[in-house]
Amino acid sequence: MNAKLIATVLVAGAFAGGLWIGGQGDKTVISDGTRNTSYEGGFRADTVTTGGAAAVYEGGAVHVVKDGESIQVAVNAAQPGDTIRVMPGTYIETVYIDKDGIRLIGVIEQGNWPTLEGERRLNDAVLYSGNNIVVENLKITHYKGNAIMGQAGNNFEIRNNLIVDTGVYGVFPQLGQNGIVEGNVISGIEDAAIYVGMSDNVHVAHNEVFDSVAGIEIENSRHAIVENNYVHNNTGGILAFITPGLPIKTTRDVIIRHNFIVDNNTANFGAPGSTVSGIPAGTGILIMAADEVVIHDNIITGNKTAGVLVVDHQNASNVTIDPESDPVPDKVAILNNFMMNNGFDTIDEVKALMLTEFKTGNPDIVRAGDARDGCISDRHRYVVVGVKDFADCDFDNTDAIDTYLLPEPVAAREIDQSEQGKITYLGICTGCHTYTGRMIGPPVQVIQALYMDNPKGLAEYIAAPIKKREDYPEMPPQNYLSEEVRLAVAEYMLQVSN
Repeated sequence: MNAKLIATVLVAGAFAGGLWIGGQGDKTVISDGTRNTSYEGGFRADTVTTGGAAAVYEGGAVHVVKDGESIQVAVNAAQPGDTIRVMPGTYIETVYIDKDGIRLIGVIEQGNWPTLEGERRLNDAVLYSGNNIVVENLKITHYKGNAIMGQAGNNFEIRNNLIVDTGVYGVFPQLGQNGIVEGNVISGIEDAAIYVGMSDNVHVAHNEVFDSVAGIEIENSRHAIVENNYVHNNTGGILAFITPGLPIKTTRDVIIRHNFIVDNNTANFGAPGSTVSGIPAGTGILIMAADEVVIHDNIITGNKTAGVLVVDHQNASNVTIDPESDPVPDKVAILNNFMMNNGFDTIDEVKALMLTEFKTGNPDIVRAGDARDGCISDRHRYVVVGVKDFADCDFDNTDAIDTYLLPEPVAAREIDQSEQGKITYLGICTGCHTYTGRMIGPPVQVIQALYMDNPKGLAEYIAAPIKKREDYPEMPPQNYLSEEVRLAVAEYMLQVSN
């Protein structure tokens, strides 16, 4: 970062903590009593305090769940601010947390974990729609859908969990704000081990993710930091995407730094036709249409296609065009990364790009398609292709940026009855369905054609789906939702238009 911007921050910063960079504008200073904002040189800098994401409750009760008992029974009995301590044992159930301020904490004794076991028949292990939720110290395995999924819950903390072979997603906060995903070990996931979807102000740190299609994915989300993770032996290591067809149309202001991104050469085993099934095996970092992404001080080695791959929508596989989404990545900055032995067995499309520039060697950094206002520091250190118009970066680190977490927990989302269908659609359905393109499930337009005059039929299918198409995975039942909510989301899905 340049000295002029640092000086601005020192003058403007009235609160301890990290620095939030993003946005655009001329230099100015705005204070609302909780945050000072300065604009300088095309960046927005906000000082924020750091710490946990979830609110602190006083005087909560502790519920102890022992082997042979039900975690869900304890959740049902809990009040906001309570802690549920799960002792070592095997728990064959789905846990749904639809109230605020619940801490679900496993107890590990002499290497024995509390284990949520899906037996390859249950879909989800932990689903939360409440705010200020903590999920910690659980082993989760053999579920078909998700290990831990957030459904429009804010101020979440998901840490120190061991997740193995849980189907589509490992940790999946969807439509949340102000959250931490840290210290988890996740493997064997057919989409993304950690998938941050349509969320804001998220910190993903100190995780190990491997043997999955995507290691860590920031999709249609803003203000995220991905740092100090060990990402290895996936198809693609770390991804920042704009997926077309989702209600939120942008991914921007993402920092990817201090990660080990190594040997991500696993053959792609994602659902055929899904977005992630188009990721080339051997991709270290993939930026697709995302804006203001800073790739800083990572160790990126042994990825056979490329160390860093930057693409627009037109040059990405299995992506439909959304006229409301900007298909071009803007302001991607690549700073001071250690790269070695990447691109040693790259794909034909990259080889063709290299021929157009008379390049030889193994590519570290590849840009395919359009990109605007990108920059690279020390480009002479790397084999690069497609980045002639990338400038030299005028800043060289993100060290002043501590976190994008907000200084105080954000308010719980207020949902009145008239918005229940919309929030449920955004928080649950858009995790697998885009409006026009293929994701995990069929496009919303296809669903509308099948059920346009039959919302009750769609609501019944949501509760008890059956496999209808060989080329799509079976939809998980959403029968934990009430009949009224299922009907509300069906009615909303059938009238949504983008």
